[in-house]
Amino acid sequence: MSSSATVLALVGTDHHPFNRLIDWLDEAAVRNPAVRFVVQHGASRAPLVAHGRDFLPYEEVVRLVDEADVVVCHGGPGTIMDARGAGHVPICVPRDPGLGEHVDGHQQRFAAVMNDEGMVVTCTSSASFQVALAERLELGKATERRDVDDATVAARHRVTIALDELVEQTERNRSRKRFRALFRR
Repeated sequence: MSSSATVLALVGTDHHPFNRLIDWLDEAAVRNPAVRFVVQHGASRAPLVAHGRDFLPYEEVVRLVDEADVVVCHGGPGTIMDARGAGHVPICVPRDPGLGEHVDGHQQRFAAVMNDEGMVVTCTSSASFQVALAERLELGKATERRDVDDATVAARHRVTIALDELVEQTERNRSRKRFRALFRR
């Protein structure tokens, strides 16, 4: 691990707090004092140890993703694809609606598909997160990044189809809820 390694963490701009990930990042910053942690924390509380910014302009996000040695992100498709576009295999911690971190489980479903395709490393516990981060820091920037090949293009296509199916399923569920609500009046 290089003393100049940078971990960029992006929790997105959703209004639900994601303090669980902020806590994990602070713990990692304590464990890795030689590593620079930059955390875009949105509506979550600011990190206590890591360097925090509430929101970043998109141009700065793109620059920081490109410069980072390791990218950690929530399960938002746009954020994951930005990291993938820069060649990262990000550590993904999807927001959990059961913990009040989002309105539904779409991030969990999308992250699971991406994990199955090898396009992210999904973590759902502090322990798995700390292990994945240690592995990524050990690998370093040069070995983490992967060139886009035919298999990656095919995987992106499968992910796009899966995402479309998730959107359709979500819309069907919303329609069912609206239909049921009409009959409860």
